[in-house]
Amino acid sequence: MSAHGRFRIGELSRRSGVSPDLLRAWERRYGLLSPSRSAGGLRLYSEEDLLRVRAMQQQLATGLAAAEAAAVATSQQTIEPPANDTARARRELGAALLGFDEARAHAALDALISRFSLDTVLADVIVPYLHDLGEQWERGEISVAQEHFASSLLRGRLLGLGRGWGQGHGPIALLACAPGEQLDLGLIAFGLALRARGWRVLYLGADTPLESLAEAARSSRPDCVVISAVDPRSLDATREGLIDLAREYRIVVGGAAANRADFGEDILRLTGSPVDEAERLTQLEHRGTLASNSHGGNAPDGVAGGAVTHT
Repeated sequence: MSAHGRFRIGELSRRSGVSPDLLRAWERRYGLLSPSRSAGGLRLYSEEDLLRVRAMQQQLATGLAAAEAAAVATSQQTIEPPANDTARARRELGAALLGFDEARAHAALDALISRFSLDTVLADVIVPYLHDLGEQWERGEISVAQEHFASSLLRGRLLGLGRGWGQGHGPIALLACAPGEQLDLGLIAFGLALRARGWRVLYLGADTPLESLAEAARSSRPDCVVISAVDPRSLDATREGLIDLAREYRIVVGGAAANRADFGEDILRLTGSPVDEAERLTQLEHRGTLASNSHGGNAPDGVAGGAVTHT
């Protein structure tokens, strides 16, 4: 870091999870970055450059070609919208899903993804909608068919956005639902928010046996292992196994059940929204405190399930 808050390309690469060669290519081909020069002629990058790289990653994750993604990232088309815009978009999406209108629901999602940043789509539309959907289902206001249709369509779209999320050069997060846990949409949203911050994501999905989780961890050597559960019984049944895994890996528990879990200091609990907790975990990793088994005051007080109580 320089005295003026600027840093060299190696630091930009570390923060973003994008290789220096690719960063140079984006700068040369698309003008994505605007470095200054040190007295010795070295390129120095700013926080604004880092934000543009992250915006580029978000747009690539939506399926845009590199040139199109760079154009969006550099033109500030991802400026955050007014709250009433996202609230209206959430209502439109919800009406399409509950009406079994697949074409209209996909069109609503396409419009959201093209207009807003991924963080905004997740934090202001998808996650609040899932929360509302779960509450409606629990109150008996919607049918099983409506809940299944909405969940299935959203799961497909979110996993589509995650295509290639295991590639890159950033830290690795291994994500899985606890054994018996079927509700995985909050975890997928968390994985997308991590990917937007330069992480590589290995996703095992719903109802993952601990033996399978341990096997995947031994093969991938992740920087953290994230276990999600909505039902507290799913975590209670795996408590001893997770404590054993925590002797070898940084274990994180998330989902609504994390609020009621007690695993001691060797397992990190994240109980906020997917986007907020992805940012918190990223900051821990950047500070070098994520890998430590001694959490102390560095542990967040709040993955991604406090905001998603059902789906």
